Amino acid sequence: MMKAWVSDSGRRVEVFIPSRRWLRPLMGRCCQACTPRSWDGFYHAHLSSLGFRSATWVTEEDTRYRGWLVRRICCVLAIGGWKVLNNTPGDLLERVCRNKRVQDLVASKTRGCRGERKLQQQCKEKVLGILAGIQAPLCLPILRLCCWALLRFLSRLFLSVQLHRGQLEMVLKAARTPSVPLVFLSTHKSQLDGLLLSFLLFSQGLGVPRVTVGNLNCSSCLRALLGCLGAVFLPTTVEQALSDHDGDLPVAVLASYLEEVLRSRQPLVIFLEEPCAQWHLSSPARAWLALLYRAMQDSAVPDILLVPVGIAYDCTPDRFCTNGESAQPLSLGACLWAACRALCRCFGCARVDLAQPFSLQEFVAKSLICHSSMGKPLEELLPTILGMLHPDYSRADGPVHRMTTSSEAEEEMMVTKLGLHALTDATVCSAVTAVGITSALLLHKHRKCVRLSQLMVDFAWLLEETLLRQHDVSFSGQLRALVLHSLALLRDHVTLYYLAPFGDIVVVVKDSAETQWELSHHSAQLVPIFASEAVGACAIRALLLELLPFVGEAPCPSSITFSEDELHQKILALLQLLPPSLLGLKPCQPLDCQSQDVLDKLMLCRLLEAEEEGEHYLCDVSSRRCSRTSRWTNLDFSDSDNDSDDNHCKRFFRICKPKDSPGFLLFFCHLLSPVLVTYVRAVAFLEQHNWPQPEATCASALQQFLAKDGLERPRWSLVLSTLQSFKNIGVLKERPSPSGPLLQLVQPFCSSEGREKLQAFLEQFMQL
Repeated sequence: MMKAWVSDSGRRVEVFIPSRRWLRPLMGRCCQACTPRSWDGFYHAHLSSLGFRSATWVTEEDTRYRGWLVRRICCVLAIGGWKVLNNTPGDLLERVCRNKRVQDLVASKTRGCRGERKLQQQCKEKVLGILAGIQAPLCLPILRLCCWALLRFLSRLFLSVQLHRGQLEMVLKAARTPSVPLVFLSTHKSQLDGLLLSFLLFSQGLGVPRVTVGNLNCSSCLRALLGCLGAVFLPTTVEQALSDHDGDLPVAVLASYLEEVLRSRQPLVIFLEEPCAQWHLSSPARAWLALLYRAMQDSAVPDILLVPVGIAYDCTPDRFCTNGESAQPLSLGACLWAACRALCRCFGCARVDLAQPFSLQEFVAKSLICHSSMGKPLEELLPTILGMLHPDYSRADGPVHRMTTSSEAEEEMMVTKLGLHALTDATVCSAVTAVGITSALLLHKHRKCVRLSQLMVDFAWLLEETLLRQHDVSFSGQLRALVLHSLALLRDHVTLYYLAPFGDIVVVVKDSAETQWELSHHSAQLVPIFASEAVGACAIRALLLELLPFVGEAPCPSSITFSEDELHQKILALLQLLPPSLLGLKPCQPLDCQSQDVLDKLMLCRLLEAEEEGEHYLCDVSSRRCSRTSRWTNLDFSDSDNDSDDNHCKRFFRICKPKDSPGFLLFFCHLLSPVLVTYVRAVAFLEQHNWPQPEATCASALQQFLAKDGLERPRWSLVLSTLQSFKNIGVLKERPSPSGPLLQLVQPFCSSEGREKLQAFLEQFMQL
């Protein structure tokens, strides 16, 4: 570490900032539990020292030529030299028509009919029409022209588009694996992501990828242009038909086309989420992952290497939708007009992170062999909310899972697990931006105003904590310049006042719903990094709330001791409530292990300290079975190797206040406030809404209700997270109907008493 000095009201304040001895971690290692063989593949320790490059910075070094003329036209020469590598085969239509599943469907429709040959020709024309709606052949002149225009556009839109050379070398090595295609599973921050990833992969020698398009409603002209650049579209009936294993012709054509793309080893990009619904696996992503799983099961390719991709922007380019699909088709003219408006401002820097590739075949085999235990069943949280008695739960015992023999259920389970796993990996490997750190400090620590000198101190502290947790940042430079850069990008939401006598600046946060939404949107990228500490801090807050009625005056927190069992109980309740993808937790890890990891991290950051029993206030309302019986009566003499659960030594912990991190506990409590506040406000919605209703209708109604109920504009991702959590804990349940599944409010929460208990359960974790 190195020391720096900043002015603070006429005195010097010592600030510690990371020095050059800090090594940037090479993020994105694959899961060692689910893919142990892939853990050592394509990875070398020296990759982390290769540094970064900006994909929009093209010089004569990127061409085969040298000279003064080359330096002036190097962009044209470099783009002209980029190699397409693999392309769709020329006889694609014949290959699709020869596919066994397509032939069986055509034969079933034409068997026993008059003019069978004519019907077969009509079916072939129908297959051609479906295939034309899915994809289009690459047009190389248009592709290179658009790459040149996109290079100029990105260089003006962003200060830099950073790419780690070590991550790139790792993926290039994976691309050289014979007969194994690459599939990139990416987060989705903006509608620009598809063009950005296509440009990056093409410019870095990975070829032109096929990029899947989700729920974007395009005009025919824009659809044709995107198809020439490599876009792939889902037929309108595919998402519904994929749930039926029999399928129909569009599903068969799409599956056959995907198999040909994989055989030709064209890179494929699948976006796991929608730009307006982060942390949630989208329906198009599930459809594409199901097709990948079936292609590998049908031995179309021996294996598939999956590469999670994380994208980070200082400021996300303007999106075309706010809560899902846009009402009107997006036209080419609207895109050009949006691009012209975007050029009028700077969006800071962009960063793309490529995680370690892992084998889909290994992931599936490991998941089928080792059916992971997720800890305490989610249904057992319902008695806790309602205050009902339920059996004691031991963290050493996991739930008994029944083995499903249905192939459809097995496929659905595998696709969901794979999608959530890849989404978590992609989210965790994303770099943290300077705007994200500044927004978190302004939203969760300095809600009204703060001096620039103090903001710099806190920025350096939060930066150090981020690096200590093996997460990278997308910036470098002097501390004051970084903070001023982030404040400049947040200029619409803060006001700066210069204090002439002291030489300092006061940063005042504007009191508006738009400001709260923007700061919450940027600071959300810190939640996966400090998720364990935030969950632990909220659990401590809940225990303190339970203790206050018994001690009268509020004692000093450092004089209170918590039992390990009570901490685990509150931590487990919060882990079951919140979606794992929101917290950046791997779905393969049991809840018991996650709870213990939370406790260990609280001790590591010195928020908790081990304490002996009997010295301070005890917050332990759990049953003490050891005191009721003699110790020797519980011993099992038949097996001396097994220890009795009743005889384990209880541990107790005391709250600490780290001297170098003041306000650490409150900051972590506030970090989950946007999520928990949304959950609490949604409890009143349960009373006003008419049940049952389709989930899409409920989500739209909930967003409208939250917008009227509070000052802060609700994010669509939090709306979906609320409904998902309420379904997980048993507040809402799905009921089948002829028109599709409907959401139904569970009977205990139809009464005001049940809703009050739910609200009290949620509010215990909130730091108001």
